[in-house]
Amino acid sequence: MPYINVKITDEGVSKEQKQAIIKGCTQLMVDVLDKNPATTFVVIDEVNTDNWGIGFDQVTELRNQALNSGTK
Repeated sequence: MPYINVKITDEGVSKEQKQAIIKGCTQLMVDVLDKNPATTFVVIDEVNTDNWGIGFDQVTELRNQALNSGTK
C-alpha cells in the first residue's frame, strides 16, 4: 500500500496538472513495483514560497531576484 507525498510550491498548479502528477506517480508504482493502483495513495502538499527555503533564502525572495534580473 504505497503512500506518496509530493510537495510543490503553491504557484498556480492547475487541477489538470495535479491529476497528471497523481496519475504519473501511481503509474510509476504499478510499473516499477507492480503495486495495485486501488491501494496507492498520492497526496500533494502545496507549500507557500515563504515557507520553502533553498540555501539561505526563501523561494519567494529567489523568485523576486530572478524576475528582477530577467532570468528564471
